[in-house]
Amino acid sequence: MEMRYFRSNKSFLGCAAVALTLAAGGVSGCTTGEVFHNGYIVDQNALALVPVGSSREQVLLTLGTPSTTATFDAEVFYYISQERKRAVAFMKPKLVGQEILAIYFDKDGIVAQRSNYTMQDGKVFDTISRTTPTGGRDLTFLQQVLSGGGGAANSVKNLLGGSGG
Repeated sequence: MEMRYFRSNKSFLGCAAVALTLAAGGVSGCTTGEVFHNGYIVDQNALALVPVGSSREQVLLTLGTPSTTATFDAEVFYYISQERKRAVAFMKPKLVGQEILAIYFDKDGIVAQRSNYTMQDGKVFDTISRTTPTGGRDLTFLQQVLSGGGGAANSVKNLLGGSGG
């Protein structure tokens, strides 16, 4: 009789192991590694159509309406994008990347500069000119948005419809 009890216990353990394996497989099946993109995704071909010297109207026709605009010394169009990832379907997406395409206009409404900002080593970095911008209100705005802190970042989250990461 003890032998049967042992076998019964052994088969129960075997069934439990199979059930755990299936459950683990089911959970690993949920890992989708989903990636979400919010906002403006920079199209290099479209960006090439608005070189320095282009008009404001040409920028609007080619790139569309900006995510937001600002007027510091001259007008600036910001096209903001965010990339979020989540490992499993029930988890909240985490912010993993952010870019800001900035189109700077002179006083006549002509493109004076194009910059594509991101964070690199904790600093705002322009991937077009391969430089780190220096001071000013524009840099402060970019730092706030790209670092996810401050009022500018909250405005962008609301603008893009994203929730915190």
